[in-house]
Amino acid sequence: MYQLHKKKFLVGSSLFLILMIGVAATTVQDKKPKPNLKVLPKDISHEELEKIMKGFNVSLGVKCNHCHAPSKTNPKKLDFSSDEKPEKDVARSMMRMTAKVNKKYFNYVEEGKTVLTCITCHNGKEHPESKITLPPPPPER
Repeated sequence: MYQLHKKKFLVGSSLFLILMIGVAATTVQDKKPKPNLKVLPKDISHEELEKIMKGFNVSLGVKCNHCHAPSKTNPKKLDFSSDEKPEKDVARSMMRMTAKVNKKYFNYVEEGKTVLTCITCHNGKEHPESKITLPPPPPER
């Protein structure tokens, strides 16, 4: 009887330990501050950061190297924390602007609740078109 309780205790303790190690590893990874974030929260999860960056890709029709400079040690990789490219500061300014507009005019202060986003003006283009195209006039009768 004692052996059975001992085995259950060891199995239960082992499972608990494995679970705690898994939780600790996940928590440390998610809470690790990202270097050089100036507009986004420094403790943003990798998944949320990736979602935002992919949104920029789609909204502006660009790839990551549009804002991120190549790594000095391996030019085939990007240095995400570098501020070498001016486009990165432009993106930060645009993020601040859209956040301010959404808060002031649309009263959205919760994350994820926005009216104005990059795609609103860019429509998948690197630079938004500044000219308004009017529809053709109706045909004369």
